[in-house]
Amino acid sequence: MTVTDRLQGEGYVVESREDGESGLNAALDGAYDLILLDVMLPRKSGLDVCRKLRQAGVDTPILMLTARSQVVDKVVGLQIGADDYVTKPFDMMELLARIEALLRRAAPKAPAGPMASYTFGPVQINFKNAEVTRGGEPVNLSAREFHLLRYLVEHRGDIVSRDELLTEVWGYDALPSTRTVDVHMAWLRQKLEPNPKHPEYIQTIRGFGYKFIA
Repeated sequence: MTVTDRLQGEGYVVESREDGESGLNAALDGAYDLILLDVMLPRKSGLDVCRKLRQAGVDTPILMLTARSQVVDKVVGLQIGADDYVTKPFDMMELLARIEALLRRAAPKAPAGPMASYTFGPVQINFKNAEVTRGGEPVNLSAREFHLLRYLVEHRGDIVSRDELLTEVWGYDALPSTRTVDVHMAWLRQKLEPNPKHPEYIQTIRGFGYKFIA
């Protein structure tokens, strides 16, 4: 019986991939409660996948599986963002206990209230006063641009669609064209990105929408 079979038998909904490259793409495109990642994967190692996910702003709990006994692999895994690890061969009950512990730690908590401020790169946002500075210099944003920036920051790491932004930021369900969102995103990039043509923070996810990564 495979790990996938056992987890499904325990009531978990499981998606599996055969190699690191496809696993990375799935984790970037989908929303998961936990990622179970083997260090030894073809095409891209589990350590590389973990590093790429954390660099992309994915904060889903990651549990590493490793057949190696070297302490360095465990240390590296934790340093690059893994939340826990299990060394193979492992007892299935131990794996289930680790999974349950990570899911409990990641369970949604009561909202802490609205953020007063947020900083990414040289940009500082004061939500209370609706002020934005970049490198200490004021940035002039329209009210719509500020609301759009706030929504992106509040949903950082998530892919947000143009339709969602139209509903939540503009306040209505649709416009004749979602080009309005693209134009405002371009203005935000011009004002906030080090290189607007190659955005570092406000990224386009082709076919889906946008993702704010800090």
